[in-house]
Amino acid sequence: MSSTQPSSKEASQSVTPVTSRPASRERSSASTPNPGSQAASLDKTPDDPSKFRTFLSILKNFIGVSDLASVRFSLPAQLMEPIPNLEYWHYLDRPETFISIPDSDDPLGRMLGALRFWFSKDLKYVKGKPCKPYNSTLGEFFRCNWDVTETDPPPVGNKPANTTEPTSDQPFTLSFFCEQTSHHPPVSAYYIYCPEKGISARGYDQLQAKFTGTSVRVAPGEYNKGIFITLDNYDNEEYNLTHPVASLGGLLRGTLNISVADSCFVTCAKTRLKAILTYQEERWIGKAQNKMTGVIFKYDPDNDTRVRIKDVPDSDVVVRLEGCWHEQIYFTLGSKSFDKSLPNESRKYWADVTDAILDKQWNEAQRAKNDIEDRQRAKKAERDAEGKSWTPRFFTGSVEPAGTPELNEEGKEAVEKLHEKQYELKENAEMAA
Repeated sequence: MSSTQPSSKEASQSVTPVTSRPASRERSSASTPNPGSQAASLDKTPDDPSKFRTFLSILKNFIGVSDLASVRFSLPAQLMEPIPNLEYWHYLDRPETFISIPDSDDPLGRMLGALRFWFSKDLKYVKGKPCKPYNSTLGEFFRCNWDVTETDPPPVGNKPANTTEPTSDQPFTLSFFCEQTSHHPPVSAYYIYCPEKGISARGYDQLQAKFTGTSVRVAPGEYNKGIFITLDNYDNEEYNLTHPVASLGGLLRGTLNISVADSCFVTCAKTRLKAILTYQEERWIGKAQNKMTGVIFKYDPDNDTRVRIKDVPDSDVVVRLEGCWHEQIYFTLGSKSFDKSLPNESRKYWADVTDAILDKQWNEAQRAKNDIEDRQRAKKAERDAEGKSWTPRFFTGSVEPAGTPELNEEGKEAVEKLHEKQYELKENAEMAA
């Protein structure tokens, strides 16, 4: 970004990225008992149009079926991706984020660490592409290890004094074990384990899928209650991370993509902290934004009724989150909103016009532009009728004959605050439009 604005995430003094580095397979390595038969890479490859046409023709037979997963229809081999289902759903695209969750002496730091892991677990959809792995068979199992050579710093707080660190010579081993425990309905159980860091996770994987005609709606199944993470060194502190509903789109265009328009929750009863993450629905027209907003707040585990961000009082909010889950998520401490810009700051002033142009909604863009121009003309007419002229807020005059504008006292103070990354300003006493 070429300029810094109070409304941008880079501008806020207390804003810190939750996920800031691209997915890397170099920081850790996964090994299985038979590394010579590894599944194919998930990196992006050109999609085969004929493959999509065949896949779509099969899906058409299941329009209206409430749960595709329970039907267990079998795809031809040429439509499958060369990777087993149990290996595909391991959630450890960035294993170092998982073992770093305990690395904070602050409960809020551990909650943010759990969220950092949450946002990294689906990087396969950003770096790679959605695919249809092999259907698991009853009794099938998968196991592997990651050798993790480094950890992430705590988002908040400090590392405990007794924290040990992995190195390239002495990496920490993160183990993943998964078994297909049920065939009807299809359910697999998994366990993730790293005793060096005193952390483990477990849960059931079960999906419900419904083909709508243009997309596949994927939701957690009856037994899929989310991921349960336990921290041994904090009196078995447990975090429950639930899964949102997602949609697999792009079937008609032959370019598969994942979108999310739902809320999910992360709770820790012991620390009495809860996070609500809301993925915003995409517009029909324009490029996908993949926006997410969220809050971490103090809650009562015995009376857990708040499921929407707007239902959480500001007095209970300890962190606000915002960003694009395909790129970066930022957080700011406290209940204040990220956006500290005023109504007449350029980006907010023209936001409706900009959004409409980016979404190629030309009529809406023209309407929003006309509204601004009409308000400006109306305000000028009011000043003319009252014999008033417009006085700039931050400069001494509208123009200077010498061509060198001068800041007034309020302008000097605003510039000094800007340089110190303090963005709060009072709203204008009078608006020109």
